[in-house]
Amino acid sequence: MKRIIAKRTLKDFWEKHPDAEQYLKTWFDVAKSNTWKSPADVKQNFANASILRDSRVVFNIKGNSYRLIVKFNYEREWAFIRFIGTHSEYDKINANDI
Repeated sequence: MKRIIAKRTLKDFWEKHPDAEQYLKTWFDVAKSNTWKSPADVKQNFANASILRDSRVVFNIKGNSYRLIVKFNYEREWAFIRFIGTHSEYDKINANDI
């Protein structure tokens, strides 16, 4: 992805949850170094990712301790971080609308 908006969201999260830092950094590095053109491309790198509607993908972070929702613009190669939280926080949101 050419652009990931906003890495600061990830950094803020791992400052509160230090056990997630390396997992989020790895996710960021993999996302930044790939050119995903479709959800199928994402699944090649993250087989456990869940594909949602409206170009959203849910990633399991740290063995599903945390959830990351990213909305992609595959054409422009942009990724928009929409949510990062614990599994229980994730359960309280509508992943398709966030």
